[in-house]
Amino acid sequence: MSFLENKNSSGVKRIVNNMDTLAALGVMGIIAIIIIPLPPAILDILLVFNITFSLIIFILTMFTTSILELSVFPTLLLVTTLFRLGLNVSSTRLILSQGEAGTVITAFGSFVTGDNYIVGAIIFLIIVLIQFIVITNGAGRVAEVAARFTLDAMPGKQMSIDADLNAGTITDAQAKKRREDLQREADFYGTMDGASKFVKGDAIAGIVIVIINFLGGIAIFSLQKGMSVSEAVAQFGLLTIGDGLVGQVPALLISIATGILITRSNSKSSFGSELTKQLFAMWKVIAIVSGLLLAIGTVPGFPAFPFYVMAIITAGIAYLLYQDQKNGPKEIEERIQENETEEAPPSEVKVDGLESLEIEISYDLIPLVDKEAGGDLVQRISAMRRQIANEMGIVIRPIRIRDNLMLSHNEYLIKIRGNDVARGTIVHNRLLVMDPGSDSIDIQGIPTVEPAFGLPAVWVEKSEQDLAEMKGYTVVDPTTVLITHLKEIIKQNSHELITRQDVKELVDSVKEENSAVVEELIPELLSLGEVQKILQNLLREKVSVRDMVTILETLADYAINTKDVELLTEYVRYKLGRSIVLDYLDGDKKLNVITLHPQLEKLLSDNVQKSIQGSFPAIDPNINTKILQKIHSNIENLAMQGKEGVILAAPKIRPAFKRMIEIAFPKVAVISLNEIPNYIDIEAVGMVKLDDS
Repeated sequence: MSFLENKNSSGVKRIVNNMDTLAALGVMGIIAIIIIPLPPAILDILLVFNITFSLIIFILTMFTTSILELSVFPTLLLVTTLFRLGLNVSSTRLILSQGEAGTVITAFGSFVTGDNYIVGAIIFLIIVLIQFIVITNGAGRVAEVAARFTLDAMPGKQMSIDADLNAGTITDAQAKKRREDLQREADFYGTMDGASKFVKGDAIAGIVIVIINFLGGIAIFSLQKGMSVSEAVAQFGLLTIGDGLVGQVPALLISIATGILITRSNSKSSFGSELTKQLFAMWKVIAIVSGLLLAIGTVPGFPAFPFYVMAIITAGIAYLLYQDQKNGPKEIEERIQENETEEAPPSEVKVDGLESLEIEISYDLIPLVDKEAGGDLVQRISAMRRQIANEMGIVIRPIRIRDNLMLSHNEYLIKIRGNDVARGTIVHNRLLVMDPGSDSIDIQGIPTVEPAFGLPAVWVEKSEQDLAEMKGYTVVDPTTVLITHLKEIIKQNSHELITRQDVKELVDSVKEENSAVVEELIPELLSLGEVQKILQNLLREKVSVRDMVTILETLADYAINTKDVELLTEYVRYKLGRSIVLDYLDGDKKLNVITLHPQLEKLLSDNVQKSIQGSFPAIDPNINTKILQKIHSNIENLAMQGKEGVILAAPKIRPAFKRMIEIAFPKVAVISLNEIPNYIDIEAVGMVKLDDS
């Protein structure tokens, strides 16, 4: 638990809640130490605090993985610079007025200069020049270039965020956060371009202050206080160099921290982790360096011992890296595990084989999942899940992707709760070409069948894409083929995928804004399980349950009189009729229907029986077969005309008739006249009857 998250300490909470006040008082205190004379003891404490704070900032930048984690740095740079200058003013006042400035400055001066003040002065100048010329100038230039590139790249990044949002790979909240982060990043680099000037000015001020302290101290104490010039030079040489070092060492740490923070790109690891991972990524490089060091050590005139020592050390590092890479897990397996985790978090992992929905892929299809190889299957599945939610109104749980070495070449397998429901074959480095209007495709490739709709197709080389498009063929990539197949499987089996927990979440989402209907319906009139069965009935016939408010209000209206799930489903279908029919209209906004002969309708109506699974017509098997043959004949006639149609049945027999034909014709919709709005044009394109008389 971090310092800020420690809720057990009331003192900590008081400090955290008043940090804005403390920060304001701290800045006012910096102004105060410039004006108010400080005793040497207080100055010592503030100088040590300055060193401590600079070390914290320096080490913090080593562990920072993103500039946004330290976006306050430009303002912090100004405050620390002002603090150092305030300490310089206080120390100058003490040096020139009392001829001493506390134990910290004296200790720094004595440790660095020793008995030679010229050496101390040179060391001080070198530190200032390193800070002024090398680090600060470089950091300022990097910040300037980064600010320009960030601003230039903002429109493209904004478009990328919008594209991800439209594709469904991110939510509205995630898109909003990414836009805010993008703006903060641009503001950071723009601000750092100017903030680096603070450090540069601080270095110049440090040199000027040291010169003033040295010359002013000698002049004041030799002319006014009777000290000899040699004594004044010795005393003020020690004090000015100590004062300069005490101020410039923290300034150097801050300058280095500035450079590290600006030059680092966003990553998932700290500087040390990234350095180790990238510097020692190839054992061969370290081995070659070891050999070169050994060779240099054998050259006459060169000191052999240090070269041999470093050769042995680098050889040992190379050997350890070689063993680690040899015995470690394969990189591709790590990527598969990363992608599995992203789509199905560990917290949602269930017993093997019992996931709601999972995909198994052969070893050849691993590149579809591997991000570094350009695979985007995981992202496309996330977008497809979002699309299913918008179309069908149900949220599909995260889909686990596994590699299965038992699968055939280029094969994938789709499972629902551990059971195989579909499989297909795709070629990851080719494109699928189809011609919906013809069974023959005039292009060289590997003949196949499109797995989702069973259309004849050909796998072609990517170089043939332009030729295929010129001939008017449909060209899709292998990931799209798999996603399309998966989407069709989900639609066909959506009634199996919706659980009571899913229903509860849907009901809870409605309750947030329409609590009255939920409280009236559940559990007073219907249980959650009964609502689930009604939703399953709708989804079985591919009716979207997105309009949950209408569904629940309809159930609340009719559940008072009946608890028959099948009948309640028909009432809901009547209320959803507009959205049901719209999916079956042709280009002229007409509904093509295949009607049932009145005698057939009477026969079915007289023989409807109820069962646990619902109602069904108990008729002679021969009559049943003849009905299916007539339906098949009508559907073929429509297909020859390039049309699609639905079967129109009386409301009383609609569910029973649908259950009778769904095994033979699972994709043929059966609707009742009650479900068709008055403004929809109906065209009868066929009739199902027992004989031709």
